Amino acid sequence: MIRNDITIRPETPADYNEIAQLVRRTFAEHTGYSDGEDEVALIQEIRAGRYYRPDLSFVALLEGKIVGHFMLSDFPLSPAVHGGYDPAQAYFLLLAPVAVQADHCRQGIGETMLRLGLEAARQTDRKGILVEGDFHFYNRLGFETSADHGIHATSGFPLNEPRCMMCMESQPGSLSGISGYVVYDMYENA
Repeated sequence: MIRNDITIRPETPADYNEIAQLVRRTFAEHTGYSDGEDEVALIQEIRAGRYYRPDLSFVALLEGKIVGHFMLSDFPLSPAVHGGYDPAQAYFLLLAPVAVQADHCRQGIGETMLRLGLEAARQTDRKGILVEGDFHFYNRLGFETSADHGIHATSGFPLNEPRCMMCMESQPGSLSGISGYVVYDMYENA
């Protein structure tokens, strides 16, 4: 369901505390696997590093109030399963984390805000967008299993199901000839 009452805008430092509260509550109440602290730490880590894209880190608004948050950050693939990457080859954007305010879950806000953000991501020079998550949801947005495109997961949750690591082309054919591994430790070296 696409909603016409949802807008997105880039996050600002004035939003950071509200975003952290939203993410903690959403993950604690709706995931069953996280209290949200790891996701808040990831947001802070991304913001502090070289891969942060303030132009692609969004809040979703409903009637002027923040009801969602998501980030797209630059992400280089690794040529090997155990790491090693060239930061100059950040061909991808990584979509993570994604949160909708707990009182507004399952109302079409997540799908609407992500469709708007993915359209902005397609206007960049990146080859594609990566996400790790519920393939039932992300497949509806156009994501496909990344291994089908030569992009392989190496760790994370919930990778006991290979379809949970997904990618999307920015433009038709943009993933042609690209392969590699998703190794998250590149954030630690950013």
